[in-house]
Amino acid sequence: MKLAAIDIGSNAIRLLIEEVREFNGQIRIDKVSLTRVPVRLGEDVFTTGRISEERIRQLVKTMRAFWYIMDVHQVEMFRVCATSAMREAKNRKTVIETVEREANFKIEILSGEEEADLIFSNYFSQNLNTKNDYLFIDVGGGSTELTLIRKGKRIKGKSFNAGTVRALTAGIDKSVWKSITKWLSDQPEKVNNLIAIGTGGNVNTLFKLQGKKPQELLSITEIKNLHKQLVAVNLDERIFHYKLRPDRADVIIPACEIYLRIMELAGIKNMIVPKIGLSDGMILHMAEQLNLELP
Repeated sequence: MKLAAIDIGSNAIRLLIEEVREFNGQIRIDKVSLTRVPVRLGEDVFTTGRISEERIRQLVKTMRAFWYIMDVHQVEMFRVCATSAMREAKNRKTVIETVEREANFKIEILSGEEEADLIFSNYFSQNLNTKNDYLFIDVGGGSTELTLIRKGKRIKGKSFNAGTVRALTAGIDKSVWKSITKWLSDQPEKVNNLIAIGTGGNVNTLFKLQGKKPQELLSITEIKNLHKQLVAVNLDERIFHYKLRPDRADVIIPACEIYLRIMELAGIKNMIVPKIGLSDGMILHMAEQLNLELP
């Protein structure tokens, strides 16, 4: 059967459709379609505290289009989740009611902890070495989710208001970085040779720009070099020279800076980039629920 996840983020809205197959009690998930629309809700929320009428209209149009795409693919089950920008929007109730009335979708607003949990659920699908310790770093438009994994077990996770669109608009408050620093230093045991697992559209782009192949590591030195190259040119040059979308060309700079600062604070030298995210975690969660119902 086909499942769909709609992630209403601060920088864009994504529709991921995947097909779930079950055989002898095992679940296999294959990507069918991914659609991304750059409706930047965070640009409104992080400056005015509200989602504007124009962006509400864009959101509704996007959700209507997603409904038709899901219909064509014969999606049988879906989930719609909103994150940081919708969490903080003062008019979120009105936005949710408008989308339900005009596009027939019920939006679920995730807490930061729920978002971190769903992103972490992807860990078990990556077949990583459970002897290593990992730090999940998911940098979004409004927030960054961190999850510490030790020997295959989730030790702790938390969401912080350090996102790329937030950085470009309102800026990231110093208190947020103090909280991140304290969270990283407050470990129940000493962590050695910590490896980052980077998720989010920006780190996927960095991975591609560096010419990496699947399973290769992206080093902190490589991210620093890419950051220097990207900062050295203006927005138009980033768009044309590096073949970046306009809504990626601006946020990739603060994304680099967030990844780099967290890696430096945690003493991390290398990052795994598995190209997974919140939408994947949402579908995995739905698949697990279905698996429980299988005879």
